[in-house]
Amino acid sequence: MSNIQKIDRRDFVKLFGLASGGIILGCSVASDSKDFIPIESKKGFHPNLFVHLEENGNVTLVASRSEMGQGIRTSLASAIADELEADWQYVSVVQAIGHEKYGNQNTDGSRSVRTRLEPMRKMGATAKMMLITAAAKKWNVAETACKAENHFVINKDTNEQIFFGDLVADAANLPTPKEKNIQLKKVEDFKFIGKTLKSVDLKDFTHGTATYGIDVRIPNMKFAAIARSPVTFGSVKSFTKNNAEKVAGVEAIFEMPRLIPPTGKFFGMLGGVAVIANNTWAAFQGKLDLDIEWEKGANENFDSEEFKKILTKRVQKTGKLVPGVRGNVNTAFDTAAKTIEATYHVPFLAHAPMEVPNATAWFQGDKIEVWAPVQDPQTARSELAHFFEVPIENITINVPFLGGGFGRKSKSDFVVEAVAISKKIKAPVQVVWTREDDIQHSFYHATSAQYLKGSIDKEGNLSGWLQRVGFPSIVSSFKPLSDYASGFELNQGFTNNPYAIKNFRLESVKAEANLRIGWMRSVVHIHSAFGINSFVDELAFAAQKDPLQFHLDLLGEDRIIEGKSKFPFNSKRFKNVLTTTAKMANWGEKLPEGHGLGIAIHYSFYSYVATVVEVSVIERKVKIENIWTTIDCGLALNKDNITNQLEGAAIFGMSLALFGKISTKEGAIEQNNFFDYEMTRMKDAPKIHIHIVDAMHEPPTGVGEPGVPVIAPAICNAIFNAIGERVRSLPLMDLGMV
Repeated sequence: MSNIQKIDRRDFVKLFGLASGGIILGCSVASDSKDFIPIESKKGFHPNLFVHLEENGNVTLVASRSEMGQGIRTSLASAIADELEADWQYVSVVQAIGHEKYGNQNTDGSRSVRTRLEPMRKMGATAKMMLITAAAKKWNVAETACKAENHFVINKDTNEQIFFGDLVADAANLPTPKEKNIQLKKVEDFKFIGKTLKSVDLKDFTHGTATYGIDVRIPNMKFAAIARSPVTFGSVKSFTKNNAEKVAGVEAIFEMPRLIPPTGKFFGMLGGVAVIANNTWAAFQGKLDLDIEWEKGANENFDSEEFKKILTKRVQKTGKLVPGVRGNVNTAFDTAAKTIEATYHVPFLAHAPMEVPNATAWFQGDKIEVWAPVQDPQTARSELAHFFEVPIENITINVPFLGGGFGRKSKSDFVVEAVAISKKIKAPVQVVWTREDDIQHSFYHATSAQYLKGSIDKEGNLSGWLQRVGFPSIVSSFKPLSDYASGFELNQGFTNNPYAIKNFRLESVKAEANLRIGWMRSVVHIHSAFGINSFVDELAFAAQKDPLQFHLDLLGEDRIIEGKSKFPFNSKRFKNVLTTTAKMANWGEKLPEGHGLGIAIHYSFYSYVATVVEVSVIERKVKIENIWTTIDCGLALNKDNITNQLEGAAIFGMSLALFGKISTKEGAIEQNNFFDYEMTRMKDAPKIHIHIVDAMHEPPTGVGEPGVPVIAPAICNAIFNAIGERVRSLPLMDLGMV
């Protein structure tokens, strides 16, 4: 159990010296900000705090993104510290509350470094410039005669040094430089950026002293568990609470109505029957002892296996045309030497983070305070303001560590539940989901079906590509009757297919949502990478070509596609990760009998990733022996974090490929816990080899998610290479292969 200490906002100010002899350097990171304009006060400058320097030299940096094991607190802090020229031993990090003054705090989409690196570097550079100015004034020399290095400002002519802490009082009275005047380091001068740094939180993680959401304790708090309808959006018809009330520690039981969010935003809450107790076990036991009759509603008859059959039939017929058609696939098919067809399936999936959803809330009239492991604290704050009609400025979201997230904790339904109960019982309360709650009442990654048809010409080259996709859209969670994939979802690997294919056509088919659909780590890229890489492997076999060379041929001549973002697609970079990975894995060398290599590539979150997997198959039982992954993510901020993320992505992808499946019968989720929604265990972990391309002069791109989509298709392609059996439907568990 963590060593937990409640710190209110006033104590926070005292603890970090924000009310006394420190210099507070804050900068607006809003996208429309032109200048870093300080607002002077007795405490310092603008309240948008990122850097706090004390007279003893200690530097406190504020992390605005949620830490869930991806190392973002260390990465962004290191960017500030590098530009500041700080000595790392003086650096500590505190977590920001949810507030718009910190800019966008939504920690998903592998965009934290991509969007925050430059602003954070400017935070550090601004502080350094002010310290240099203060020192120059002391020495009565030009600022150009001074430099900052390792927590000192140095007079370049005399080699005199002034410690950062000794400049605090003078620097605090200086104006903050305008953004246009901020000078950033050259790549070759980086001290922390691009290197390998241990986590600033490593000691707390390894010693068990880190405070996760589920560890939070405040005086007089109660504990709550909620019984929810087994069928999505079902409601309570009647319930009996006699047995539950007999459980020692149970204090109250009442019905909670569903809160339906307005169209287009927020998540609401499912509702059900809440059990309030003075300890977690009593709340859980009381919930189990409830006797509830449910009104199951419109989704009562939903059967995922039947839905799979329906989707399969739909994708095998003409669908709705998606923009991006090139050439004429029908002509290519009619004139082909060979045509190949295949249909691929991915089931519903759940995030299953180690720490289940939980939130501690205290509703106090016109104020709300929450402690919750959320990925998007500002949306949670806005949602509470909407549902409980409390001014948003009176709502505080404290963000502890997240014990995993994967997208689940960016949906704030569990926060709404906690606030609703706190309001009802007029006391602080912690709502804790059980693992069964987490598995059976999530926002699920959508199931999908893909039909692909390709043509091979007489020279063995791909001449035509038709792809039809169907999956319940994420948009359905915000807008009813959204039965077709949205444009942003199709742009995750489908419409932005990287191959130079002359005749190309993409279609979409209807797919209703009977469950809550949400984004999960790598989102729709899971579907697209599985279908496309599996099919390319089939095409290569039909063309009697090596899959590696077939991928290279499809990527075509070196070309740059500018697009609308500042991250143009570069096929040369893509081919480089492919050939690098193949070389690492000794692609083409003869393997022992029953072993096979499979290859997959994917472009997601503006990063280029290639993976080769080695499997062994004995009596149709698959073992993953090795995984080699190369990533080109531009400027690599912290190589240790990147390696960790790609190793984690390999295990995450293995779990999806081998075991991942959420199924429904009569509208209810059939899985309960890790015994029937399995994860890759340590005994099954392969050797994982990671290579990070040196691309420090390129802008940084995503890391947390791009390593996932390639794993499943590489595994399945390796199985074919080993035993000649194609896998077109996940997971392998359903095929008796694990």
